[in-house]
Amino acid sequence: MRFGILGPLEVRTDDGTPVDPGGPRPRALLTLLLLDAGRTVSVEHLIDGLYGTEPPAGAANALQSQISRLRRRLTPHTEIEATATGYRIATPPDSVDAHQFEQLSAAGHAALAAGDHRQAAAVLRDALALRRGPALPDLPDARAERERLEELGLTAVQDRIDADLALGGGAGLVPELRALLSGHPLSERLYGQLMRALHASGRPAEALTVFEDARRRLADELGADPSPELSALHLELLRGKGPGRSRLPVQLTRFVGREAELGRITSALDGSRLVTLTGPGGAGKTRLAVEAAGTATTHADVCFVELAPVTDGTRIPYAVLTALGVREGFRSPAADGTERLLAALEDRELLLVLDNCEHVVEDAARTTALLLGACPGVRVLATSRESLGITGEVLVPVPPLPPEPAVRLFLDRTRAVRPGFAGHARVGDICSALDGLPLAIELAAARLRTLTPDELADRLDDRFRLLSRGDRSKAPRHRTLRAVVEWSWELLDGEERKLAARLTVFPGGATLEAVEAVCATPYPEDLLASLVEKSFLEVSEGRYRMLETIRAFAAGQRADDDRLRDAHAGYFLRLAEQAEPYLRGGGQLPWLARLDAERDNLDAALRHLVATAPGDALRLMAALSWYWRLRAPHGEQVPVARALLAAVGGTPPPGLTEEYALCLMNTVTGRGDDPGEADRVARGSALLQSLTEPLRLPFTMVLWSLASGPLYAVDDELLVRQIGAEPWSRALLDLGHAYQAQFTGDAVAAEAAFTRALTGFRATGDRWGMANCLDPLGGFAGRRGAYDRALELLDEGLAHVRELDAPEETADLLRSRATVLLYRGDTEEAVADFTHAADLARAAGAPDKVAAARRGLGDAARLSGAEDTAHARVHYESALEACAANWFSVGETVLILIGLGRTAAAEGDLDQARDWFAQARAHALEVPDTLALAAVAEALASVAPHPERAAELLGAAEGLRGAPAGGDRDVVRTVEDVRARLSPEAYDKACSQGRALRSAAVSER
Repeated sequence: MRFGILGPLEVRTDDGTPVDPGGPRPRALLTLLLLDAGRTVSVEHLIDGLYGTEPPAGAANALQSQISRLRRRLTPHTEIEATATGYRIATPPDSVDAHQFEQLSAAGHAALAAGDHRQAAAVLRDALALRRGPALPDLPDARAERERLEELGLTAVQDRIDADLALGGGAGLVPELRALLSGHPLSERLYGQLMRALHASGRPAEALTVFEDARRRLADELGADPSPELSALHLELLRGKGPGRSRLPVQLTRFVGREAELGRITSALDGSRLVTLTGPGGAGKTRLAVEAAGTATTHADVCFVELAPVTDGTRIPYAVLTALGVREGFRSPAADGTERLLAALEDRELLLVLDNCEHVVEDAARTTALLLGACPGVRVLATSRESLGITGEVLVPVPPLPPEPAVRLFLDRTRAVRPGFAGHARVGDICSALDGLPLAIELAAARLRTLTPDELADRLDDRFRLLSRGDRSKAPRHRTLRAVVEWSWELLDGEERKLAARLTVFPGGATLEAVEAVCATPYPEDLLASLVEKSFLEVSEGRYRMLETIRAFAAGQRADDDRLRDAHAGYFLRLAEQAEPYLRGGGQLPWLARLDAERDNLDAALRHLVATAPGDALRLMAALSWYWRLRAPHGEQVPVARALLAAVGGTPPPGLTEEYALCLMNTVTGRGDDPGEADRVARGSALLQSLTEPLRLPFTMVLWSLASGPLYAVDDELLVRQIGAEPWSRALLDLGHAYQAQFTGDAVAAEAAFTRALTGFRATGDRWGMANCLDPLGGFAGRRGAYDRALELLDEGLAHVRELDAPEETADLLRSRATVLLYRGDTEEAVADFTHAADLARAAGAPDKVAAARRGLGDAARLSGAEDTAHARVHYESALEACAANWFSVGETVLILIGLGRTAAAEGDLDQARDWFAQARAHALEVPDTLALAAVAEALASVAPHPERAAELLGAAEGLRGAPAGGDRDVVRTVEDVRARLSPEAYDKACSQGRALRSAAVSER
């Protein structure tokens, strides 16, 4: 969402739809939260902001009620989260105009201080455009904050005026400055700016009069003289100092971005006499050269020469002479033209800008070399799609714009055709789809005169037709996107075009090995190097990549399309099958990185095989399934898996039963919203039961247990045969046995099996396996109160999953770590880990893990020193909403219901607590889930009407779990309370009875 508080409160969704936050009180509350967006605002501060220094009785409950109402209005777009000390609106600061204004103002001020006046003016205009009126009108008591924002606004306006003055502004600034002075009559900075504006517009006498007005006003109001700075300006204007001039095209639009490139060009010009800007067509080389030349301060004069119209390279000297204003003797032979040029520049200090050299690059290089050799005062700034190739040349590549300046450019150009355009959720996607090419972005922005952003974004697949209406004043090759790319295409020779067209089969770029294997071009190194030099390809760390715009054009020139696609799919099938075993051992990191780099190619290969060779598609999907588990957001593969299942049909192809089963499990979302999932789970189970030989892909059992239920659901003897004898497989078998023992309440056997599995995975070097053993082992240590040991184990596991960049496993381990911290009483650090875990799980598309982290936040709020039950309830309720409808979410649902029950008990409502615990018990008995049932028994014990019954339930919990939970603060509190009410003998007797009964003791009696 986007929020505006620099003016009346404005709330809009990412697509621009307005949202009504409610009446004055909710608006004030939302404004207070937005002033600290992304950070916790204390309850006390919110109450002070809403009610002043004399809040009414029950203000805390009233605040909670206001938060609930506001949350409902903002759902599902933005969350308001309860924390241990207050509330936090879960939105980044840059979604709020006030914070964005401060960031842009600071950036503009920094650019101004660095002398980058164009950048400063552009950024400050963006900042000031955010202001829609007086700040914080919905927060009438925020006088200090309002004054601070207004002062920042005035400073930003003054900074922008300074930048405009430095860029030659004058007469146009005078009315604005006079209006500002009427509101700030003692601002010496405004007086100085008005003096400079008047002088720049040719009104020096008026400028001197302004100084006299300032002197009188300061004396009358403050009894002070003008500052030394204002007096120095007065003296400077008396001496009549004026600006210089240069021969550069006047630009009609603002310059946006390219700060890094401008800095590199300035530095290069200081140390070299030839600097060449290289990059693809439409990257903005010409505009960048003009800006760089305009800011150059070490040259007495600048001359801009447009070479695009020059079709005969021998005419380059005459083009330069024309730009210099030397118009005689053009009918002389070429040598005479060169001699005249050398004579004209022999004794001059000049920065010569040669624009668009690529089509006459050899002649441009020859002329440039002659000039640099004969004219020591001449420096050359050239633009070309390839280098001039002269000794001493410094190259400055001009890549596409990064996302943030690309969006700024789009917004700037859009506002020229749609004033007041406030942005849109798809602007970033549009700029990304256009590769960040400034020309394409400008052409796209112009189409918003008649199209909506959604319509524009949806039509970019046909970008050359869509972006075919450009600036009529520009040369034909710069008017449309197709013309720009065609210009580059025509500069390639036949072999270069053939390879460039074939390279378009790689949507994610390609290595040299892949190019050789797929494109059927022997020894393509030289051709690839030439395409890079001509800015048709980019190369980085051994990967060759085309901009999508160039790729879309070149794909239209491609022949033998079917052969190329088949070769591409075959190569990446072989690569995935080669990589798969390495993903289960010590070499997994480089292979994961390699598959990451080929992600788009692998996806394209899979889609092609689904349509043309479903059997091979099954092989590719199977080979990628473990990679997806480690890397991809949950459920991302479901659509293509379902399409493949439809293509294959209801029966596995011969020899591909295991791969077919993997395809079935890849169709399972676990959300409970697909009525066909249960049938596919059953079919997959039956197929796995039919396999009696060792699995080719042993991770199949892990993925199937996640899709259908615990690993021990498979017959143990069959499982041993299927797992096979490989070290990784045997460690996996121990891991499965560990979970089986844990689920059946044999804690001792479970911990021993997890330890054996850890030893096995350590021997293979597999980080996933080690982390998935360290997590439960840390849990065992934490539950018995060995907190330091638990954290040591969990931190080791976190180091492994962070190396893997596996978001789901990282979320799991962070939540486990936070639980131990909470047991130990480190609430603040626990909250930080729970919050981080929730963010990771949300990004990974794992709602059950989001629920677990939110439940942890509820526990933290409830167990905090303030006994913050209101915040706890909010967290538990949001966790309950997030819970997914899969088999492993049942246990999480039980724990959330227990949390709600403990919250009610903390508030003294024991009937409500028992009701929540009864619901939890019903869920736990349905599965059954022994660990969840143990937690239910401990919760029921805390509200049991008789101490004997409580002790029996505590014994049942210990029997179900296989060990006491001596590290859990809730359980410890209950045990202490029950022991205080019973004799040791009575407690031990009831507890023993419960251990014997186990689940029967928890069942309703």
